[in-house]
Amino acid sequence: MADEGTWDVIIVGGGIVGAATFYKLQARFPRKRLLLLEKERLLSDHQTGHNSGVIHSGIYYKPGSYKARNCVQGRRELVAFAKEHGIAHDVCGKIIVATDPEELPRLERIHERGIANGIEDLRRITAEEIAAIEPHCTGIAGLWVGCTGIIDFRGATNKMAELARAINPLSEVRTSEEVLATEERDGLSTVRTSKGRHAAKSVIFCGGLQSDRLARADGARVKERIVGFRGDYYELTPQGRHKVRNLIYPVPDPRFPFLGVHFTRMTDGSVECGPNAVFTFKREGYGKTDFSLRDTWEALTYGGTWKLFFKNMSYGIAEYRRAFSKRLFLKTLRRLIPSLTMADIEPGRAGVRAMLLGADGEMVDDFRIERRGTHIHVLNAPSPAATACLAIGAEIVDLAVREGVLAEG
Repeated sequence: MADEGTWDVIIVGGGIVGAATFYKLQARFPRKRLLLLEKERLLSDHQTGHNSGVIHSGIYYKPGSYKARNCVQGRRELVAFAKEHGIAHDVCGKIIVATDPEELPRLERIHERGIANGIEDLRRITAEEIAAIEPHCTGIAGLWVGCTGIIDFRGATNKMAELARAINPLSEVRTSEEVLATEERDGLSTVRTSKGRHAAKSVIFCGGLQSDRLARADGARVKERIVGFRGDYYELTPQGRHKVRNLIYPVPDPRFPFLGVHFTRMTDGSVECGPNAVFTFKREGYGKTDFSLRDTWEALTYGGTWKLFFKNMSYGIAEYRRAFSKRLFLKTLRRLIPSLTMADIEPGRAGVRAMLLGADGEMVDDFRIERRGTHIHVLNAPSPAATACLAIGAEIVDLAVREGVLAEG
């Protein structure tokens, strides 16, 4: 590789958080030369490109947390970004539906959180209002969350990278280049990749499903471990698509770390149903039988994984059964839309979520960003990180300046 000089910053990972950081960093420092590295052929090819495409409101998250603050701020900024740059999106609103009286106190707590987090266009709705918004949905009470929407996250990711490069043509995006190791010497970092070496003054890691491995390889002390959970989706067939207008969510069970199976109209007009949540034997595996010996060994020799399994045994078994049974998946979907039939749904795609898991079996709930010298690691960025990406990117830049990783000018 020819000598390219020293990059001001190398960003590792071309998902939407990495691209947003690239964009925010370049906008604040137009003269700095930045390099974005992505190991896949395309940007946004893992979590970003396989998520549900929802612009989350910020209603579920603990008031004052990074998730709550960054999701609300990031959502507003993302919608403005999409409008300005022609990214396919629709702020169509969603309903959260209670189907059982025991869910009503949980629904009220979600409503209270939404108010505390400053969620706009939020109100309680009756069974009659649910039917008016979604005629095929049945519930006893619900919440209308008007600021929720849908978006093409892949398109947004590519646009952020394009805009950053337009600010400074000397900056670059390189795909199909995997980061293998980093070394620090004499105030500079050397990033070794599958295609060569790059020198940089600082490095920002936005590695998603590989974030813990990248951090450990960089010498960071990370007690927790990333464990992957695959989410399988079904799609409504053309004959069933009219039964969902926009977005329909159940009331989540706080005992479990996921929102439950829901309905999402995508920007292309299709409607997805899901996802479930099952342990995956391959961090970047999207098929039910995908397997990686390394990923499986690391997950199943980690005590936190087993503690999580034992705490959620009945839930986990039910999720696995549903993953391999269309009939059981349909039964869950019919809690919200009773008229759905087997002919209304067909298997769709899948995604994998990176969850940072503690040794006690508890998921790290909030976003986590840490500095190690002139390196910054995004260690935990689960949902709603895609919605919050621009706010997270700004937070990373602020941290870099505040901690002296980057100097103004």
